[in-house]
Parts: sequence; C-alpha cells; structure tokens
Amino acid sequence: MLENEVISTGGQYSIILFKVNTMTEYRAIRNAETGKVVLARAEWCTNYWQHFRGLMFRRTLPDDEGLLFVYGRESRMDTSIHMFFMAFPIAAVWLDKHGIVVDKTLAKQWRPAYASKVPAQYIIEARPSFLNRVNIGDRLSFDK
Repeated sequence: MLENEVISTGGQYSIILFKVNTMTEYRAIRNAETGKVVLARAEWCTNYWQHFRGLMFRRTLPDDEGLLFVYGRESRMDTSIHMFFMAFPIAAVWLDKHGIVVDKTLAKQWRPAYASKVPAQYIIEARPSFLNRVNIGDRLSFDK
C-alpha cells in the first residue's frame, strides 16, 4: 500500500515522498489437480507500483521464481503487458478468476504489447521454461 508523506512545503511547491510497503509476499504456485509445484516462488503483486514495475530493469530471474499479478476483475485491457526495458524474454501466463490458464505466450524483449485472447484476472511472469510446466485449461492454486 502506498502512503504519502509531505516533507517540505516551502514556497510554491511541495515535496511528497511515496513509501511502498516493503512486506513482499510470495506464493508457491501449484497445479490444483496434481498438487505439483509449477513455480516455487512467485511475488504476489497487487498494487499499482508492483504492476507498473513488473520485471522491468531486472537483469536475471531464477528459473523457479516469477511474479503473480492480481487484478480486481477479469479484463483483457487491465492484464495486458509490455516488454519495454526488459533484458530477457519471459513466459506470460494468463488465468481467469478461477485460476484456470486461459492463455500463454513467450513474450520477447522490447515488444509493445501482449494481451490474453480472453479476459483474465491473474498474470504470471516467469522464465520461458515455465511455459513447459503449464497448459491452457490447467487450474492453478496459490499457496502462501
């Protein structure tokens, strides 16, 4: 959650600092049918800053880690991604409100946009090898 703090109010302008909650949450992502872990550590991304930043400017990402973006509703527009300022390609996997994989793709660096073919409520971004561990129609669960 973002909190605003005014640190200076001299003259015509004010300086406002934005503090971001540093309590990062992670989830293990499992295939709900088999119980098999498909991604050991996914950062639970729920706020604007986490959605905005994503994996931009990161140089690497371990094979068993990723980001899990959470949105308040199913949408194609809200869950679209871009690949600007990315150093490597990623797996992008979209899930509906029930955790069912509805689309997946290999997203390449510096491409302007990728969107699910159908509305989604969650996106998982991970290393490209993640695409081999999930299939469209799989139901995934998120363990703390």
